[in-house]
Amino acid sequence: MRGSDDASGELFSYVSIEDKIEANHPLRLIREIVNDCLSKMSRDFDGLYATDGRPSIAPERLLRALLLQAFYSIRSERQLMEQMEFNLLYRWFVGLSPDEPVWDASTFSKNRDRLLVAEVSSTLLVQIVSHRRVKRLLSKDHFTVDGTMINAFASMKSFHRKDGEDDDPGAGGNAGRSFRGEKRSNKTHESKTDPDARLFRKGNGRESRLCYLGHVLMENRNGLVVGAALTKASGTAECEAALCMLDQHRPFSDAKAVRRITLGGDKLFDRWDFVKALKQRKITPHIAIQGHKTKTGKRRKTAVDKRTTRHPGYGISQVVRKRIEEVFGWTKYAAGQRQTKFRGLERVQHSFNLTVAAYNLIRLPKLLANG
Repeated sequence: MRGSDDASGELFSYVSIEDKIEANHPLRLIREIVNDCLSKMSRDFDGLYATDGRPSIAPERLLRALLLQAFYSIRSERQLMEQMEFNLLYRWFVGLSPDEPVWDASTFSKNRDRLLVAEVSSTLLVQIVSHRRVKRLLSKDHFTVDGTMINAFASMKSFHRKDGEDDDPGAGGNAGRSFRGEKRSNKTHESKTDPDARLFRKGNGRESRLCYLGHVLMENRNGLVVGAALTKASGTAECEAALCMLDQHRPFSDAKAVRRITLGGDKLFDRWDFVKALKQRKITPHIAIQGHKTKTGKRRKTAVDKRTTRHPGYGISQVVRKRIEEVFGWTKYAAGQRQTKFRGLERVQHSFNLTVAAYNLIRLPKLLANG
């Protein structure tokens, strides 16, 4: 018998939204871990809001919605609100019932800005890494560090002299500029759109871009991120950020009281001062050797001695360290961090740290199932 195609809607629905979500859906485990972490951050949230006045959007719902935006590569808050209007899975994860209205995109963005100026995202990453179900997946002895360029939300045309001598008052806001024959540097120039962005290039022969540097500290057992940072772009930023993340993960004062660990990295970290700082922290440098020839034709002397390179663990670290590129690949191209949507170091750092936390979360369902 042919079924009817009548479009008469039901006045009332008695089906719970919980019953609509598959029992083995990956977001169930992720939501459980996220809720545990957010409950421990309740006191941090209290300090961001006044005790009286009109209630705003709950910070827990804000963070769960921002995580969804990273999970499903949603490019804007406006599109996220449109998706939440009809997607029951999104509503369930955020904590909205089917009858609750979705927030306006401008209201959501305004409330999100409150979290951008606080260290909420870095605290969330720490809570995820220290969660009882995640902690047993992490290596305590072997780590990898690396950095990547995050393009700033500013064009090269906004890079003007600090003294304003190259300003053209008659030109429009989007007027073209010719940089031919002009020497530009971060000492004499800055972006009028984002003053915290720096002109930087990754290597010789590469183009210079206005960008930030995102840094990640990864453990080598399952490739999960245990530390993240974002800094202004400079030639020494990666080494400085690496030491900072290591000290946060394992305080320098406790280095002599704990066993030795290893740190893998690419050729950029083959620097005498950086290797010396690692040894002071009781960290074995499994750094790739920078053996290129100098302008005089001599081979550059490496800071990594042969007592380290002859050990089998050094070769293993050199293979495993390349997994850190998977972190950058997902955060930049799947989660939209290749070019940030924010301006200012603090806001960009919050966005980067939250995306790194989302990367850890999407890895957990399969890792916990196999473990």
